[in-house]
Amino acid sequence: MKKSDREIMEILEAFDTTNSAHSAAALAGVDPKTVRRYVAARDAGTPVTGPGRRERMIDPFVGKVEEWVDRSKGKIRADVVHQRLVGLGFTGTERTTRRAVAEAKRAWRAGRRRTYRPWITEPGLWLSSTGARARMCLQAVDVAVGLALVACGFVNSGEVPLPPQVGLPQTHDHQTATDDSLRSVRASPWAP
Repeated sequence: MKKSDREIMEILEAFDTTNSAHSAAALAGVDPKTVRRYVAARDAGTPVTGPGRRERMIDPFVGKVEEWVDRSKGKIRADVVHQRLVGLGFTGTERTTRRAVAEAKRAWRAGRRRTYRPWITEPGLWLSSTGARARMCLQAVDVAVGLALVACGFVNSGEVPLPPQVGLPQTHDHQTATDDSLRSVRASPWAP
């Protein structure tokens, strides 16, 4: 029966306290062979729970495989890697090489993924189009930005007064105001 992590820790603790497998087994309520097995695994540096990773034939060459994957920016093919490894004395199969190359490429891509960076605006850097903020921003920008606000439909007549140098007609027809403004700079989307 598989022991829980808590039970394994109690067995190892009992062994550390008594320094004897037989006494630790009596304290933990398990067989002395179980205590010896967990202590041997801990001392060897292998995982106490579950099977450990066996050594593979390609392990001495993994550094070279990773280097080639990195140098090729993840584009090198496994058959090319296998040919190079055979030249270095590797006696394993092509399937082993394909697994190692796939693992190296997966690790390479994981280290070079784009990270999500939220857009954090700095105060006063971006133009806002709501109420008092728009009024303050429009006072600080030139005529071209005022025309762009009108063209995008951010400015309603009467809601945000434009600076006097823009000189747009005071009308409630947004398309007409936008059209007239853009015709003056020859950029109207409605012009023929």
